Amino acid sequence: MLPGAPGAPGAPGAPAGRTAQPGSAGAAAPARAADATQAGQAAQAADAAQAVDAGQAVDAGQAVDAGQAVDAGQAVDAGQAGDAGQAGDAGQAGRPWQARAAIAARRHWLVSLLLAAGLVLRVAAQAAYHPALIYVDTLKYLYGASPGSEPLGYTALLRLILLAGDLGTAAAIQHVLGLAMAIALYVVLLRRGAARWLAALAVAPVLLDAYQLQMEQTIMADVWFETMIVAGLAVLLWRPAVTTSFAVAGGLILGSSATVKQLGELLVLPAAAYLLVAGGRRAIACSAALVVAFAAPILCYCGVSYARTGHFRLAHRQPTIGRLVAAADCATLKLPPAVRPLCPAPAEQAYGPDFLEHDGQSPLFQAPARPGTRGRLIAELGSAIRHQQPGRVVVSIAEDSLRMFALTRGPSLWIVPISRWQFQTRYPVYPPWVTLGRGDDIVVGVQRAVFGRFRFSVLKPSYGGRAQVDRPVAALLRAYQLDGGYTPGPLLAVLALTGLAGSLAAFARRVASARTRQLALGCLLFTATAAVVLFVPDVYEFSWRYELPAAITLVPGGVLGISALLSLRYDRVGPRQDRAGFGKDLLRRPRARPHPSGDAPGQ
Repeated sequence: MLPGAPGAPGAPGAPAGRTAQPGSAGAAAPARAADATQAGQAAQAADAAQAVDAGQAVDAGQAVDAGQAVDAGQAVDAGQAGDAGQAGDAGQAGRPWQARAAIAARRHWLVSLLLAAGLVLRVAAQAAYHPALIYVDTLKYLYGASPGSEPLGYTALLRLILLAGDLGTAAAIQHVLGLAMAIALYVVLLRRGAARWLAALAVAPVLLDAYQLQMEQTIMADVWFETMIVAGLAVLLWRPAVTTSFAVAGGLILGSSATVKQLGELLVLPAAAYLLVAGGRRAIACSAALVVAFAAPILCYCGVSYARTGHFRLAHRQPTIGRLVAAADCATLKLPPAVRPLCPAPAEQAYGPDFLEHDGQSPLFQAPARPGTRGRLIAELGSAIRHQQPGRVVVSIAEDSLRMFALTRGPSLWIVPISRWQFQTRYPVYPPWVTLGRGDDIVVGVQRAVFGRFRFSVLKPSYGGRAQVDRPVAALLRAYQLDGGYTPGPLLAVLALTGLAGSLAAFARRVASARTRQLALGCLLFTATAAVVLFVPDVYEFSWRYELPAAITLVPGGVLGISALLSLRYDRVGPRQDRAGFGKDLLRRPRARPHPSGDAPGQ
């Protein structure tokens, strides 16, 4: 808080009793000061010196309520990046950074422990597999396999990293991004008004989920995509009232995520909806600014793509034929004679959408068809299923969407093998795309076209060399993952429900306080984003890989939903009638201060 700002200590009109000066304790009671021993005076002086914080007496867990701006003391203690001009104050400037870090660690002890555990797990993963884990899709980013199937944003990032390091360096950076996401989410939840312990528990899945760790160790775009989502949401939620500049910054970050993973082009929907629901005098202007900023990096990428390839697009459109034929009842479908052989039998449907769409043994590619007509026949089959059996398709998608909430995670023929996202005691291979040669050289098979010829070569030495696995460490990681080291499905289900309920509170303007509305609006943004990034991939096929963004969207949204519901209850019954103590124990309720812009919080 800038000196002289409304509500700042010592500012005109500041409430009496809000400012504590060094030595004020002795001035307040001279008689007691005369009787106090020298040791007592020293203790008082130490207490008084600790009181001289620019934020003054506001706990970091109370960092943002309604329209409060974060003071310098709060920004340092909560690990929040505050304005440089607000960061220095008389009480903190003289302290070494080690002392400030120790104070922050004690105040935020739970998240500090979780961060330490997450760091240990990431160091173990980095040590267990050298140079990094390589999957089939990795070849798209390293060797240009299946051109046009993915945007090239992650490819560009990899090339920059490989200029100064190898694949191990890329994996290490992804581990750092995992830790950074947890810290950012924790700070955002505090700023929205969540209790410290709830905010800490909300980031536990990002830090400790073994599937997240395995993905960070794998050379794929998923972690960078998650990071850009967290960064964009953090910018939009950083202040109670979103300004035009913050809307533009959030739009640019979220729009850029589409150049890393095509799914990002849908993130404009929850972001714009959040700004419109938040309301206020600048709601429409901020929403328009966000949409324009969001479109800018996408249009730039598509323009460059058009100049180079003649196609104005991010990537090829993902087909849905695998989902359609897996859900169809071929016995009752009315199909032309030439199309019917392509419709799979029940035994073939049991292998799921991924097999039916991508495997060469699928009837879509094995059934006889005249040369040059297979693509047209597959399109006719998909159209017939969409028009004649839409209900079966919807039910199939819904069943796969509910898999995320299962109590256990076991193998299933229907979905992509879960073993691909689990730690192994040997270096994982995926013949013929990734195999091991003599001396554990990593041999990659690059396929430029679907069902085209493979070109095999040893992984470039500059990428990290031979495959090496520290088996004891890998065995520990695998045991941790298989024995419960992941976010339980029932917990995700509960958080999904609380996220939905908390989002509804954003529309209860008349009965909700400003603080409750801030919690509910944050819940709405996280939950709506979760609906996009988790549900849309299930339309095509289910994979445990596609459920990882739940840790950065669904879980924080559910925690904010819990906080919003508790705050709403507190608003209705009041502190005197809150006999259960939910509001006192789970909610921090600092004194409200006017918002610098003059708008009501959330407007």
